[in-house]
Amino acid sequence: MTHQYQDLIRLFDQTFYETFNTRLELGGDEPIYLPADKSVTHHRIVFARGFYASALHEIAHWCVAGPERRLLEDFGYWYEPDGRTAQVQAEFEQVEIRPQAYEWILSLSAGFPFNVSCDNLHGNFEPDRIAFMRKVHGEVMSILASGLPPRVAALSNALRDFYNIPELTPEQFMVQ
Repeated sequence: MTHQYQDLIRLFDQTFYETFNTRLELGGDEPIYLPADKSVTHHRIVFARGFYASALHEIAHWCVAGPERRLLEDFGYWYEPDGRTAQVQAEFEQVEIRPQAYEWILSLSAGFPFNVSCDNLHGNFEPDRIAFMRKVHGEVMSILASGLPPRVAALSNALRDFYNIPELTPEQFMVQ
């Protein structure tokens, strides 16, 4: 199965542009969320370098953000770059659990492989990727049990329809 970012842009725009005035856009090296302003009348989820996974990750953050946060650049979140301390990494992972759970759901909805990201390649310690994956997995299971939030459900359905993926089940998210 081929995953082209152009398909994801089209599906996202078809699903959300009219109701949320938001577009998914190809960007450069760094992803960013930009709310509408005087020069651009729609909100923009800008993903990095044409990477399908980057687009899914940034969409997941958008799905987490509520109406007020969607009016702030990068949703008003802090970001500590690569090279974090153990304490800062723990804080980073705590706020990444929900977005990465949404990303996992959207990835499987597209038949696209998912890998959790600790996003700390140059730190002075090795993050526990397996422990983080288990936390994200637990969040996925909780979300599936309570029902997908509306924006995640809408895009999941659009992706599954486009890629001909059957309805998601908890068994598809099993980890070792």
